[in-house]
Amino acid sequence: MTEQPTSFERPQAGVDPADGRGALLRTSTPRTSGAAALPVQARTGEPSSGPAPGPRTAPGGTGREPTASGGPAGQPPPGPVTGQGTPLAPGNGPEHAQPSAAEPDTHRPRPATEAVDHVPEQPGARTGSAQERPGGERRTGQRLPNGGPLPMRRDGDRLRFVGAATRRIARGMDLDEIVMGLCRATVPTFSDAILVYLREPLPVGDERPVGPLVLRLRRTDRIPAERDTENGFLPVPAPEQPSELSVVTNELCEVRPGSALGEVLRGVRPVFTDASSARAALDELLGEASELSVPDGQRAILAPLRGRRRVIGAALFLRRPERPPFEPDDLLVAAQLATHSALGIDKAVLYGREAYIADELQRTMLPETLPRPTGVRLASRYLPAAETARVGGDWYDAIPLPGSRVALVVGDVMGHSMTSAAIMGQLRTTAQTLAGLDLPPQEVLHHLDEQAQRLGTDRMATCLYAVYDPVSHRITIANAGHPPPVLLHLGGRAEVLRVPPGAPIGVGGVDFEAVELDAPAGATLLLYTDGLVESRLRDVWTGIEQLREKLSTTAQLTGPDHPPPLEALCDEVLDMLGPGDRDDDIALLAARFDGIAPSDVAYWFLEPEDAAPGRARRLARRALTRWGLEELTDSVELLVSEVVTNAVRYASRPITLRLLRTDVLRCEVGDDVPQLPRLRQARATDEGGRGLYLVNRLARRWGATRLSTGKVVWFELNRG
Repeated sequence: MTEQPTSFERPQAGVDPADGRGALLRTSTPRTSGAAALPVQARTGEPSSGPAPGPRTAPGGTGREPTASGGPAGQPPPGPVTGQGTPLAPGNGPEHAQPSAAEPDTHRPRPATEAVDHVPEQPGARTGSAQERPGGERRTGQRLPNGGPLPMRRDGDRLRFVGAATRRIARGMDLDEIVMGLCRATVPTFSDAILVYLREPLPVGDERPVGPLVLRLRRTDRIPAERDTENGFLPVPAPEQPSELSVVTNELCEVRPGSALGEVLRGVRPVFTDASSARAALDELLGEASELSVPDGQRAILAPLRGRRRVIGAALFLRRPERPPFEPDDLLVAAQLATHSALGIDKAVLYGREAYIADELQRTMLPETLPRPTGVRLASRYLPAAETARVGGDWYDAIPLPGSRVALVVGDVMGHSMTSAAIMGQLRTTAQTLAGLDLPPQEVLHHLDEQAQRLGTDRMATCLYAVYDPVSHRITIANAGHPPPVLLHLGGRAEVLRVPPGAPIGVGGVDFEAVELDAPAGATLLLYTDGLVESRLRDVWTGIEQLREKLSTTAQLTGPDHPPPLEALCDEVLDMLGPGDRDDDIALLAARFDGIAPSDVAYWFLEPEDAAPGRARRLARRALTRWGLEELTDSVELLVSEVVTNAVRYASRPITLRLLRTDVLRCEVGDDVPQLPRLRQARATDEGGRGLYLVNRLARRWGATRLSTGKVVWFELNRG
């Protein structure tokens, strides 16, 4: 941040513009002394009317400089010396008299090197300094309060304080950090207490508030009663002295149009509260029931907080009665603090809205909850690349398929921008649509590749698509340039599956291959994006090997016969990331294969003839008797008869009938007709059209899915 002086005066002659002591905050009225006036400053290119500036000597040097009074070098004038170098009697002269250009100010402290978040100490706060005589008397004739802090006597100190305070305020990223930075920067250096009021609700950007202006007390800060006096800020108060700055009762304040507070806020400039109008505004802000006792005199400053377009709050700076009051120059300090804080709050609100939009976008692009398909358990994790980049192109998905199968998808679009997230959302939607058509994995990737090319020539992504069948305990995988999955067996052995790498989606003109592998019960398949295994500190294959070892180590903790819990396994996998390993988004999908035992499956083929419904009822009755589910016999026979009858009416090839016993009883009837049945209300004169109505009333769930070879109509019933 560049600190600009608030005065339009030209620099003093003989003063280096880069010197922090030459940048001064000035009031509108020039200060003069009864003993001597400041020398007239020369314009650029004109001779100075005052004496020429003398040479400066380094500290500890032996060089002498002539005094302004014309005395011999090295001989100080009698009595205390003001900034002009003119002898004055003790107690006379202004407090803020500035040194002339012809005389070095031997009493001006040099600006010390500050830390970024250090607020400069007030001059003369430490005892025994060169500016203070024994007994607490300064050379200006002013006597310090006993143990109390000095106000900022010099304009350069004010400027250094404003610079340090604004840097501290500017560090905040959210609303609370900025308000806290304002409070911590001003208490106790500038004020003994501060109250910060903000508009409720805060407007965002160009949003126009529609309701009345309501201010809510956002934060207060003050010097505690047990304040350590090591730095010379405040003396420890006696126990019997209550702190009159510690109680505020008015949390909400509605600003009425035309009121005193409304006029002060509309005026934008900070004001002292000793004037009648400002005092009325302060009483309106604090409320009638407030127990806060504001000291008399110029010990309270009410500063409006104005953002880019409108007033968004107010700040109240307070000093105790035992502390020197504010000076007119302190209004400039309060204005600078209020302006920087208001602009920071404006930006924080905008940043919060953008972060909220990014979070909502990412949340809606990813599955809100994972399905619970039969024969498989799922868990997932998603981590953005950084807090400041909350959106990205990584995604995962689990899509139930006909026949109790499930499609497992994980992909990664290049980049971490909103565009990447939008492309990811379109590809994820396309993958869900293609999965609903029950296409083979390699065909799904082929259509995704075509869709990416339609979106643009530079839309590149990697994707891995797998279909798990819990009945056959097999999994079919197709890959498009994605890192290979890792399979953790029940005994604790982890292996990287050998799948064809393929080309990324969006390249075009490439063929994708699919492999079919065993998926034994109890095994865990881990799908992930490259952000988990690749970073600036390691290559992708090193990361994959570390992942495999991490899975093996974690599985050994639970024993050879018990696989680790899925949620805990995902957390352990993410723990392998080091401080420098978060260069990319991370999407993680874990699938635990439970499968369906062959004894829980009954499967038949039926010819499309009139006797098929009766045979289907007899086969279903025998299977239910074998499984001990006789109480479901009547409902199953009725629903199976209706669904098989509809299939026989339109099918030309054999019909399939399958019963699955899991936590529910599932019945599936398949035929070669792609048209899906629709539920409709039959008229009183219709002879048919009531079969699906019965299924909808009696079944727990039902549905129809189109396949590449026809369709499947299924329904589920609760098991007792």
